[in-house]
Amino acid sequence: MLEPDATVHVSPHEGNPTRFGPDALQILMTEHWSLLAARNLVYTEAMSRTSIFVAALSGAVVALALVAQADDFGSGFVTFALVLLPVVYFLGVATIARLAQVNRENRLWVQGMNRIRNAYLQLAPEVEPYFVTSHYDDEESILKSSLAAQNPLSRMQPFISAPGVIAVIDSVVAGATAAIAAVGLDLGVVGAVSVGAAVFLLSMIFFASWARGQIGGVPTGLDPIFPAPDRPS
Repeated sequence: MLEPDATVHVSPHEGNPTRFGPDALQILMTEHWSLLAARNLVYTEAMSRTSIFVAALSGAVVALALVAQADDFGSGFVTFALVLLPVVYFLGVATIARLAQVNRENRLWVQGMNRIRNAYLQLAPEVEPYFVTSHYDDEESILKSSLAAQNPLSRMQPFISAPGVIAVIDSVVAGATAAIAAVGLDLGVVGAVSVGAAVFLLSMIFFASWARGQIGGVPTGLDPIFPAPDRPS
């Protein structure tokens, strides 16, 4: 293993001058692998939580179909749906909230790996052309390392991401619940569709407002200490 050069200093735009001891490289590598393991764990949990929600929703749909066939969409079906679907909706809300937490955790791990990558380049500046992810820890650099995003993200990105997909599906569940309730109140087909559509839109507005508040008001990582040269610290 190559020993780090203790005379290497941080460049002026990357923080205060730093000296590395003889064990620095081994410590950095250990921390890097720890962050990778933590990132794998949060990805696994995100997929597990999403799968649990989809499985619960699929089971609810099958159960509703069986009850509808037995009750011919009567009062028993309406009662069963109004008990079951709100539970599915709650599970969807909990899933979205946990996915938001997972995304914040993942951002922190990526920021840590960017900082370690910065240290690698201080130890061996000649390897910089071989890195495809950023070695800075500001917001844009973290996004680049997370998504390998060279261009601005699509306007549809909120609906492409897992929380956005779950939000749309969960809003459909809310709309379906309201429509079934309207059918139970004998509001007719037009009334049921109108009520369901209104509740769907209200649910989407709720999720969008909550997401905007999370982005603007919840700390998602550490203050950058190695910002890109063209961005302030």
